[in-house]
Amino acid sequence: MRTALISIAIVLIAAVSHGQSFAPMVLDSVDFSQGTTVMEALKVRASATSFDTCQITPQQLSALLWSANGINRPESGKRTAASAVNAQDIDLYVATKVGIWRYNPQKHQLDTVAAGDYRTFIADRQVWVLDAPVFLILVADISKFTFGTDSSRLVLSSMDAGIVAQNISLYCAAAGLETRIRAGMNDEKLREVLALTPTQYPLLNTPVGYRKKQ
Repeated sequence: MRTALISIAIVLIAAVSHGQSFAPMVLDSVDFSQGTTVMEALKVRASATSFDTCQITPQQLSALLWSANGINRPESGKRTAASAVNAQDIDLYVATKVGIWRYNPQKHQLDTVAAGDYRTFIADRQVWVLDAPVFLILVADISKFTFGTDSSRLVLSSMDAGIVAQNISLYCAAAGLETRIRAGMNDEKLREVLALTPTQYPLLNTPVGYRKKQ
């Protein structure tokens, strides 16, 4: 059964890579043997200044999302990224030229959000990042905090988003991928596309891909 699901996932992600399909995706299982050491990843970590248009692999997409904010302790549901009072207030959205999905860490799958290419809303003025095949959008939901003012909750969410973004950077460095942590994006347009509630805020985004070939 698991093999069948993995095969379906590969087909779906391959279809998305070629702009042929927009559907929910069951992600591949995470290969914990891949990558390099933390120290080696820190040594090469850098903000990307260009991207190749080549697609990342299904295994890389799966590992990227799990590394960013997946569940690493199934018995408690706790995540790879720490969050204030374990609020788990950061949601990950994945955008490609085909559409946008929301990462479901409980099922380790991508749920459909909106069909269409909305990457220009994410890139905003930095159009060069549009070469990246995948964008992650980090959205905070401050309603996950049961205390404090909206402004104090937003401070906590900003901290939590930074932790998730650093996980993304370290995974990319270990996997030979490029990324860049960005705050600039068209918040108003993305709110409409993602159908966000008043307590949800798009805080950061990270284009992900390979280094541009010289």
